[in-house]
Amino acid sequence: MSEIAVSQVPHRRMIPFAQEAGGALAIALLGTIGWFLFPDDLAFLTRLIGISFLVLSLDLVTGYCGIATLGHAAQFGVAAYAAGIACVRGVTDPLALLGVGLVAGTLMGLISGALIARFRGLPQLVLSIAVGQLVAALANKLQWLTGGSDGLSGIEPSKVFGIYGFDMYSRTAFLFSLAVLIVVFVVLSRFVRSPFGLMCRAIKDDDLRAKMIGVGVYPRLVIMYGVSGAVAGIGGALTAMSTGVVGLDSVSFERSAEVLVMLVLGGAGHLWGALAGAVLFQIFEHIVAAANPFHWMTLVGLLLIGIVVFAPRGLIEPVLALAQRLRHGRAS
Repeated sequence: MSEIAVSQVPHRRMIPFAQEAGGALAIALLGTIGWFLFPDDLAFLTRLIGISFLVLSLDLVTGYCGIATLGHAAQFGVAAYAAGIACVRGVTDPLALLGVGLVAGTLMGLISGALIARFRGLPQLVLSIAVGQLVAALANKLQWLTGGSDGLSGIEPSKVFGIYGFDMYSRTAFLFSLAVLIVVFVVLSRFVRSPFGLMCRAIKDDDLRAKMIGVGVYPRLVIMYGVSGAVAGIGGALTAMSTGVVGLDSVSFERSAEVLVMLVLGGAGHLWGALAGAVLFQIFEHIVAAANPFHWMTLVGLLLIGIVVFAPRGLIEPVLALAQRLRHGRAS
């Protein structure tokens, strides 16, 4: 009996690895499909990937920790401004700029998380909005640093690994962003299944019970906010490098509300749900806005109403249910 148990250990360890490898291949396949479907609109796909980082970041604090926030774009925007300012002032290496964005997003996440995570419910939501509006106001007022309402321009990163330059067709930016997304998604997949990630899920389900068994709820929420800020920071830095400009829209309330809609659309509490919501919403918005520039918001609103009514837990939930049925069918 003991030999059987020992022989099963490597198999169990291989399951998460297979899931992570499958996730990386799936994202690479989706990126390849996007390359061939939108060969003349790779700039749009690059922006889509940048926003996907923000939705994944929001999922960490909302989907996995249950934190209500409507100011999450602050982490994304601060990192974008930090990477843009660093590039304008001489730091042009793309990997270094990613590091700047990661650090800036992490610091912003820890600072805002230390304040927001102290409260629950409506006060938490109001504080998140206040933090976001404060950051937006500072970005507008500090014109000498951020460019104010005109935006921060002149962001020209150097070649990736000294070989691949950022061209006007966004080919390098798209492939670079896709590669970073694959790496980050694999790391997050392992992170949310770690003991820390599982404990955050437990805090979301019942924070009082978690406290009663001796779990430090507040420190874990702040740390998760920091990790969330790091993910958002990477997305902000990628967006700044690919577009060459950072504007006030990157820290706006509208950006925060939009990514929350994407998360609800895909399904909170699941990384694939966050990614699917970001991709589907932005592609739908892009196509509908081009087809009907006057009434596209109406169509987007109807889509969201339909999703909330018929799939209140997001589009990923029916997919997961179907996969579970197929798994049980094979097991039987």
